[in-house]
Amino acid sequence: MNTKPILAGISHGDINGIGYEIIIKALSDPLINDICVPIVYGSPKVAAYHRKAINITNFSFNNIRTPEEANPRKSNMINCLDDNARVELGKVTTQGGEAAFISLEKAVEDLRSGKIDVLITAPIDKKNIQSEEFNFKGHTDYLKAKAGVEDVLMFMISENMRIGFVTDHVPIARVPEMITVEAIMSKIRIMNQSLIRDFAIRKPQIAVLGLNPHAGEDDLLGNEEKDIIIPAIAEAEKEGIMAYGPFPADGFFGSGSFIRFDGIISMYHDQGLAPFKALSFDSGVNYTAGLPFIRTSPVHGTAFSLAGKGEANENSFRQAIYLACSICKNRMMYDEISTNPLKHQDIDTHSDKTDELPPEINHTEPHL
Repeated sequence: MNTKPILAGISHGDINGIGYEIIIKALSDPLINDICVPIVYGSPKVAAYHRKAINITNFSFNNIRTPEEANPRKSNMINCLDDNARVELGKVTTQGGEAAFISLEKAVEDLRSGKIDVLITAPIDKKNIQSEEFNFKGHTDYLKAKAGVEDVLMFMISENMRIGFVTDHVPIARVPEMITVEAIMSKIRIMNQSLIRDFAIRKPQIAVLGLNPHAGEDDLLGNEEKDIIIPAIAEAEKEGIMAYGPFPADGFFGSGSFIRFDGIISMYHDQGLAPFKALSFDSGVNYTAGLPFIRTSPVHGTAFSLAGKGEANENSFRQAIYLACSICKNRMMYDEISTNPLKHQDIDTHSDKTDELPPEINHTEPHL
């Protein structure tokens, strides 16, 4: 397997938020350079401003012009901004959005051209980054367009949960119309392939949540389960994907059943993110599955109210770096095995996890 160092590109996000604080704190960990070569797309001037604001004096960036110049034992920085970049801590400004886009655009350019191996994005403000060049709901849609793929999956990852979403950043009133067999199947396929290639899980088992309370309660509380979700699960099974459900979300999370599956498909944003962030707010990672390249980010936002105070928790960002590098290694291993079948060993290490579910959660009967 290729053993060259992983070049980890980092976009600095909104310069008025906590992006630089969590970047500097995470890169101050000496273990980071053991797993990757960090390259921040940002501004030495802005970085110095944030270091002074949070009183970090024992850290500095190695300034370079291209990824090829990166020092493998340092935290490197490529300057993307001119010296007029102005930091206004905690404020939502046009220049903050412009600076976030410039950093992201340059990092993605190097990612797509293979100059860096993975991308970790610091938080942006979804409103002030809007412009003629950036007319997207966030990082995910922008990267989807840049990659030219039909669909991607917002995949939230923590130590004990991997959860993806059929719908993500859309108004709740629009969710029911967007829940279709095709939409669910697309997300299931992306998740299944990601679990195999990105997470090295040979035969992943995927739980699918219902849309309505109590998964519709036999059509009493809604018919989307019977008419849409169950047929989608049946279609997944025909394709050899181990999908189960639909599970009532409250009981599924309340009973701890989520730990028995390799991945979970949630129907809408807050259905999955509320329990995920309740359990993993400081350690969870947002991963965009379905892209030809690797991108992760912390699960939190710009946190303008904390900017410049030195109080931001960098652990989610640190975990985003670790996860990006882990996925990179898993992909290299998977691709090597795929091109050399002699290295492949058919070992099934997963039991049927639905046998462990309590009766009130084992809601698989309708499609079996």
